[in-house]
Amino acid sequence: MDYAIEAEGLRKRFGATRALDGVDFAARRGSVLALLGPNGAGKTTAVRVLATLLRADAGRARICGYDVAADAVQVRQLIALTGQYASVDDELTGAENLLMIGRLLGLTRQAARQRAGELLGRFGLADAARRAAKTYSGGMRRRLDLAASLVGEPEVIFLDEPTTGLDPRARIEVWETIRGLVAGGVTVLLTTQYLDEADELADLIAVMDHGLVVAAGTAAELKATIGSQTIAARAASAGDTAGIAQIVATVTGSTPEMNSETGLVTAPARDNSVLAALVRQLDEAGLATSELALRLPSLDEVFLTLTGHRAGDGEAPLDPGRAA
Repeated sequence: MDYAIEAEGLRKRFGATRALDGVDFAARRGSVLALLGPNGAGKTTAVRVLATLLRADAGRARICGYDVAADAVQVRQLIALTGQYASVDDELTGAENLLMIGRLLGLTRQAARQRAGELLGRFGLADAARRAAKTYSGGMRRRLDLAASLVGEPEVIFLDEPTTGLDPRARIEVWETIRGLVAGGVTVLLTTQYLDEADELADLIAVMDHGLVVAAGTAAELKATIGSQTIAARAASAGDTAGIAQIVATVTGSTPEMNSETGLVTAPARDNSVLAALVRQLDEAGLATSELALRLPSLDEVFLTLTGHRAGDGEAPLDPGRAA
């Protein structure tokens, strides 16, 4: 298989702390790999090793076939690194920011201007090209930051918490941008504390804890590891909640949980046939629901089961500059 990112047995100590204790993962070209983990899990350390900013004590890592230690110069020509917060110059316009990056990367003035124009159009910023970056919204600034990462046409992009501090609309805009990058053949390694972000974007998720990858797979595969599906029902009328709970218990053969505040009744479901049976019995009893669903465990439940922690990244953020 053609991998753009490969990590094998990565180990790194900081004094008595084992930041990485034998980390293994890989990402195919043109895909998104998400690293999830609680505070101190080792995600940022792993990214720093892959980006040639930190040398591992042991193990091997490759980017597009190049060893990050032995072939660091070649690796830096293939990657871009974007930190948690937009690193654009507020006083420069969008076009000037990209032109500056292009010139720093060795492009001629004409080539840098052409590249800036292409990227501003691609990221929906052409109309704001002559405006100072300080006038941009949060989502626009993040898109400009991502555009800056692409000036050198990297094959691999490392994104550390790319939607931190953004409102829901801006987050969706950034998600669409990331999907567009991947559709164009770019490989993305994403660290995030937002489990819905990993669920939406990642082709593969690696869950890290105490310097190890404790589980890896697609979102669906990870959800399947912790057990059965869940049936969820909410009464249209609060007075019917107890009756619905009784029918749920009969259909599932288990004692349901009832949330007294929301009126939601949930219980494990052994297979998909439970939903149809529940619909029939509720109809026969004349009980109406405002919500009725059969769902897999959430990624949050998976994360908590695997690590014993809620998601959250307390490690030091990546530097806002780029290893390129």
